[in-house]
Amino acid sequence: MLLDVHDLKKHFPAPGARWGEKAWVRAVDGVSFSIDAGQTYALVGESGCGKTTIAKLLLLLEKPTAGRIVFDGHDVLTLDRAGVRGYRRQVQAVFQDPSSSLNPRLKVRLLLAEPILAHGDMERGALDQRLVELLRIVGLPANSLGLYPHEFSGGQRQRIAVARALALRPKLIVLDEPTSALDVSIRAQIINLLADIQREFGLAYLVIAHDLALVDHFSARVGVMYLGRMVEHGDSDAVFAAPAHPYTQALLASAPRPDPDHPPREGLIRGEIGSALSPPTGCRFHPRCPYAMPRCAQEDPPERDAGGAVLHRLSCHLETAP
Repeated sequence: MLLDVHDLKKHFPAPGARWGEKAWVRAVDGVSFSIDAGQTYALVGESGCGKTTIAKLLLLLEKPTAGRIVFDGHDVLTLDRAGVRGYRRQVQAVFQDPSSSLNPRLKVRLLLAEPILAHGDMERGALDQRLVELLRIVGLPANSLGLYPHEFSGGQRQRIAVARALALRPKLIVLDEPTSALDVSIRAQIINLLADIQREFGLAYLVIAHDLALVDHFSARVGVMYLGRMVEHGDSDAVFAAPAHPYTQALLASAPRPDPDHPPREGLIRGEIGSALSPPTGCRFHPRCPYAMPRCAQEDPPERDAGGAVLHRLSCHLETAP
């Protein structure tokens, strides 16, 4: 196991109802999952459910309120300064919009060389060779090194962002909506590129996504989040073939399908996602769930097996999938 996240929490302070008091936004509230080496794990859910906060916690851009992050056998939250530096070499990120994640004032040469130079010394000849190799991996010519980001298309800029993430030879790359800012015609190219890179270097990916078709095609395992908690997770084939949680069913039913014989279903859930500042008691999905029972408003549903021969678990009081 490469990454093991256990009972991870992140609560942000918010202004209280009365002067001098504090309230807490429970952005992530007890999430657990694991990723094996070379595996792709996807987190899906509505905006505001905590997916990007988890990404920031793994990248050490935010400090967890509670929980554990174990990477390659080491508890990340107890590492010393040298250990954190080593961890950051092994865990890199590709963000949603390459136009904002790449410094427009730097040429591609410096954009790719910067992380290498920051984490260790490399002779100029070896560095130039490494930069050309990174461009080859992502399908760009060597003369790209002398150009600025604005001289590339959106898909090419995302290829540069992928090359930069590969610069330190990481074991895990966090992909935060890696194709949502791209034209539809370019998305498949980037996904195929990421798949080829994974096969060549044995990388693990954590994918943050709204595009369920992308997740179904690209990920081996998937976790469905709602209001800071994991409501269902397991092998992607099992979750997509037989979703057991009402929220997962609603997500899949709402995804557009290019098939006139399968029109979108409406009315599966009602209302808007609740507030992380004051989440509902019991099951957090119960105010919107068409199958809610009295106990759903009172008791947190325990995680249990959804059945079947493969990993597939959910947190719901319903004994059988509706």
